[in-house]
Amino acid sequence: MEIIWYHPSLAPHGWLDGLRQRLPEARVRHWQPGDTAPADYAIVRSPPVEMLAGRQLKGVFAMGAGVDEILKQIRENPQMLADEVPLFRLEDTGMARQMQEYANWCVLGWFRRFADYRQLQQQSQWQELDGRDRHNFTVGVLGAGVLGRSVLESLRQWGFPLRSWSRSAKQIDGVQSFHGRDQLNAFLDGTQVLIDLLPTTPETTNLIDSHLLRVLPRGACFLNLARGAHVVEADLLAALNSGQLAAAALDVFQTEPLPQDHPLWSHPHVTITPHTAAITLPGEAMDYIADAILALQQGDKPGGLVDRQRGY
Repeated sequence: MEIIWYHPSLAPHGWLDGLRQRLPEARVRHWQPGDTAPADYAIVRSPPVEMLAGRQLKGVFAMGAGVDEILKQIRENPQMLADEVPLFRLEDTGMARQMQEYANWCVLGWFRRFADYRQLQQQSQWQELDGRDRHNFTVGVLGAGVLGRSVLESLRQWGFPLRSWSRSAKQIDGVQSFHGRDQLNAFLDGTQVLIDLLPTTPETTNLIDSHLLRVLPRGACFLNLARGAHVVEADLLAALNSGQLAAAALDVFQTEPLPQDHPLWSHPHVTITPHTAAITLPGEAMDYIADAILALQQGDKPGGLVDRQRGY
């Protein structure tokens, strides 16, 4: 069994050694330009077209939960990957817990008004602020996949009303579920904290715009843990400046790295992190990939298979 590996910035040795330990019968190599030797599986991040084009692969594994980047490459270069070659993404592999940590930190901080107290501290003001009503502090998650469900489950312990919105109908215990465009406004109406965990598809690109943000109650908060492509940033800034949004925590952006002169950097009600809400954990990722390859070798279907038409 031949496995090729490629990442544009990571050092290969830890990955290659880890995969060899987990798949001792496999020959694992770092793909480099000019390598046309046979391969059964490919493990990739932003692969060059020539790495995959023309190969009779049994499976390709993207080193991340999002696959919009490689799907864009395939759309632009159809010869890159035949339709019959299955493409897999990392469904969790330690990312869910990291998303839970980030979401809980933001939601609890907004609920307890810690940012407001921070501003009072900077003004040397000893002032008690009115508390929020837990039963009216509705948290809504856009996206009810593995990560969206995980975040919702982690928030359940705090007693907030929880909502989810997804492309198709989903049932999650303790969560009011909405689906489809027809139910989007109903989902937004009354949502005090909006969390984006959608995949990137043509339908979700620029979804979060002025029209969507106006449906939220005035003073709502927004957390983006998904992709910057979902947000019209000028509309987001306008909503923050007008008070329609009280705060935003943003881990992803239309352009990354975020340009140094971008107004989001200095906005007083914005928290920025550099696309680190959930990083790929090599050990967990290699465990999943090794198990998935063994399942494919035995004729089984592992989780994480991407529907290329849907985009996730």
